[in-house]
Amino acid sequence: MKTIMLACAAGMSTSMLVNRMKKAAEEQNLDLDIFAVSTAEAEDKVNDQAIDVILLGPQVRYQAEDFKAKFEPQGIKVAVIDMMDYGMMNGQKVLASALALMEG
Repeated sequence: MKTIMLACAAGMSTSMLVNRMKKAAEEQNLDLDIFAVSTAEAEDKVNDQAIDVILLGPQVRYQAEDFKAKFEPQGIKVAVIDMMDYGMMNGQKVLASALALMEG
C-alpha cells in the first residue's frame, strides 16, 4: 500500500481534500492510505510510518524547500498542491499528481 500525506498549516483545510482524494482512489480501485496533518506534525508522522508522497497545501508552499531537503533524501517525494486544484478541492487531479510523483 502506498501512503500520501497532505500537510498544511493546521491539517484542517486539507481534510476535505483528503476525503475527495480517497473517493477518487476508491473509484479507481487503488489501495492507498491518504491523510492530512499539520506541517508541525509531519516529521513525527514520517518517523512513525512509511510515507511515499508529501503534498503541501499552497498556504505553506514557503516550506517546500525545507521539506524537500529533509524528506527527499529518504526517498519521499515532496510537492506543493496546485492552488487551483486546492481551491476547487479537486481530489481527482490532486490524486493524479501524487500518483505521477510516485511513478516518476
